[in-house]
Amino acid sequence: CCQVITLLVIIKSFSEDSAMENIVTEKKAEESHRQDSADLLVFILLLTLTILTIWLFKHRRFRFLHETGLAMIYGLLVGVVLRYAIHVPSDMNNVTLSCNVNASPATLLVNVSGKFYEYTLKGEISGSEVNDIQDNEMLRKVTFDPEVFFNILLPPIIFHAGYSLKRRHFFRNLGSILAYAFVGTVVSCFIIGLLMYGCVMLMKQIGQLGGDFFFTDCLFFGAIVSATDPVTVLAIFNELQVDADLYALLFGESVLNDAVAVVLSSSIVGYQPEGDNSHTFEAMAMLKSFGIFLGVFSGSFALGVATGVVTFTKLRDFPLLETALFFLMSWSTFLLAEACGFTGVVAVLFCGMTQAHYTFNNLSPESQDRTKQLFELLNFLAENFIFSYMGLTLFTFKNHVFNPIFIVGAFLAVFLGRAANIYPLSFLLNLGRKYKISSNFQHMMMFAGLRGAMTFALSIRDTATYARQMMFSTTLLVVFFTVWICGGGTTQMLSCQKIRVGVDTDQENFVSVFGLSTKQESVWFFRIWYNFDHNYLKPILTHSGPPLTATLPACCGPLARCLTSPQAYENEEQLKDSDSDLILNDGDITLAYGDITVSTDATGAHTSGTPVGGVAVNSDEALDRELAFGDHELVIRGTRLVLPMDDSEPPLPLDSRRHRHKNETMS
Repeated sequence: CCQVITLLVIIKSFSEDSAMENIVTEKKAEESHRQDSADLLVFILLLTLTILTIWLFKHRRFRFLHETGLAMIYGLLVGVVLRYAIHVPSDMNNVTLSCNVNASPATLLVNVSGKFYEYTLKGEISGSEVNDIQDNEMLRKVTFDPEVFFNILLPPIIFHAGYSLKRRHFFRNLGSILAYAFVGTVVSCFIIGLLMYGCVMLMKQIGQLGGDFFFTDCLFFGAIVSATDPVTVLAIFNELQVDADLYALLFGESVLNDAVAVVLSSSIVGYQPEGDNSHTFEAMAMLKSFGIFLGVFSGSFALGVATGVVTFTKLRDFPLLETALFFLMSWSTFLLAEACGFTGVVAVLFCGMTQAHYTFNNLSPESQDRTKQLFELLNFLAENFIFSYMGLTLFTFKNHVFNPIFIVGAFLAVFLGRAANIYPLSFLLNLGRKYKISSNFQHMMMFAGLRGAMTFALSIRDTATYARQMMFSTTLLVVFFTVWICGGGTTQMLSCQKIRVGVDTDQENFVSVFGLSTKQESVWFFRIWYNFDHNYLKPILTHSGPPLTATLPACCGPLARCLTSPQAYENEEQLKDSDSDLILNDGDITLAYGDITVSTDATGAHTSGTPVGGVAVNSDEALDRELAFGDHELVIRGTRLVLPMDDSEPPLPLDSRRHRHKNETMS
């Protein structure tokens, strides 16, 4: 009987201990949930405050500080408060035990009174911070996993860049953009890498190097800081309506060079010579890394284009479902490329460009508006979130390594690397360009080489070693300086270089079509590609373009009828093509101004027809007069484009216009 009573007491005591342990566990879980909610609330408030201040700046026309620089300042202030003003009381239940192991396991099983508990590795802390575990935990909670940036925040930013690309100006400067993005990025990477290696050798000689720092690490640093992100400059360019070609050169270079920098950095990481020393130079390993670069880039490009092409939705009757499918297919491109060992940045960029060219034409009007607004919103929120987080991590990241010599060397190397990218390539490109890249454009491109989200995301992805921690800390300072100083001085730089602003892009394109620029200005490869795309690909992949029955030979009639959608026949008279004004293969343009016809042949000469009523009118005078009043129509190769002009004043009859012109001349 006594044994039974003792057993019951033990069981009761054990159950009470278990109950108390469950209560404690539930309280900890609830406290952790509240802490996580508070951390997310901090970022939401940061974005809210940034948006309100942006509205104030736009209302006051204040251009000295862009929204991204403002988000970084707010992040810095919050980081200071979290680091120095808030302290979490120590938990008396925390126990520090010593255990001699040769490595730090990612998962640790601890046996506590017969119960096994699983603990995961959160990172290394210094011996002086052992007593500040709670503060470290709070700072660690506001430090996101780097994969969050790559898998959640980066895809909408990169996709929006490709989806909103102005293809007209992009393809007009395609050769120059490719030269800056590919050749220029590689040159910049090696220039920065060589200069930083010399800086590291100097630090080693004077005893300021606290860990291993190899030449491959210097090249990796050169690759990540060669990724430009002139979001601040481009926003000001867009607001001031700066020259469209300068905008296209900067935007196109930044879009493609981000992709090149990502693949280049992964190729440098994949550099593995044979033998024990993995940091010596070896020709075969170099060629292998070059092969990795080409393979990863081409594979990512093919995957992105293929995914963009197969996004052929037929849910036009359900715009909500259509938009949701489009969104998921776009995002899955990034994840699919990463899962296959390619680069998601390259894949999602070209997926966006392909979908903008093909899939967009198949969407319903509601879905077209929704997708544009959706990705524009996601791009805005993700970009400002990243810049806010940059400011925050300057104080919340626990493993910063700041070295004055490395920082000064990095700023000098970034400047020289950018100069080696812009000026020599511009000189070589101008040898073959009809319209030269002027010196003031080159100075502006040099000044606008800001570093931003991509550089930060590449540097924070791996901070395990001493070299990577120093790179991350220096990268933050480079981003801060370029965004605040270069971004804030954009307006003054435009004025100093006397670059024209207030340029109406549509009017500029309209004038260029009238013979001031003809097909000789277009890239020859693009003209060939356009004809193939216009006649064959668009009729197959979209509902726009001429039916295949009109472009394929007569012997292919059954196949053409099978591949052409019914909507293509309906849209034959309403061709949707945003690039047609670049291609003038027939050599002439016909302008119909109601009662006057003006033609432009391939040589650029103007001829005018006789107006109704038999009154001869000079073509130049008629052109100027009709551009000032009323609507006009442009006819190119059977495609009729109606270009509305300013309707603030109704068009006047021809006699009234002549009378008013006569009075103005007399006055």
